Amino acid sequence: MAFAVLFDMDGVIVDSNPYHKLAFQAFLKKYNRSLTDDELKTHVYGRTNQEGMPYIFQRVLAAAELAALADEKEALFREMYQADIRPVAGLMPFLQMLQRRRVPMAVGTSAPGANLDFVLDSLGIRSYFGALLDSAFVTRGKPDPEIYLKAAAELGTPPNQCVVIEDSLAGVRAGLNAGAKVIGITTTHTAEELANTHLVIQSFEGLTVDQLEALW
Repeated sequence: MAFAVLFDMDGVIVDSNPYHKLAFQAFLKKYNRSLTDDELKTHVYGRTNQEGMPYIFQRVLAAAELAALADEKEALFREMYQADIRPVAGLMPFLQMLQRRRVPMAVGTSAPGANLDFVLDSLGIRSYFGALLDSAFVTRGKPDPEIYLKAAAELGTPPNQCVVIEDSLAGVRAGLNAGAKVIGITTTHTAEELANTHLVIQSFEGLTVDQLEALW
């Protein structure tokens, strides 16, 4: 059957959340704030900075202040991750297989465009994707399905003929809310926490097109 694959980025294309955590630790220390791992997973990972930053500071932030804080944290993340960035295990063969089978692919991430460019260009994978959407493309972040509905539309594929690959709980809900099949990858959450997805994987190693087709 004809279907498309919509990838989240952080925790899916790259296992970057440990570096986001390091960047947040340095950022939070500077501003004398503290968040638990559960708070990061629930209120920050998988969400836009427009949503995460007000939670961190527990107040409404003016647009200019929010943008400056977000840029500061993301620049810190890119600096920390630059030397260690690598794809999630099995990603490259998986992308190559999908390309050979002419399966359309898109990225839909809550991250800013600078981070999307950083990841795609560091790994040299931009050419695999027919659509690239970052936080600037949406007014409502995950778990709202807006980003995946828009990604599907850009590929010309109905949302119910898409497979969304996600690591965050907010992202999983966004994919399900879009009407897509959802694969959960256990870089951020356990298999038990991702139990409401259609398939749970630890990495892309061994994942086949036949397995994707079997989701319907």
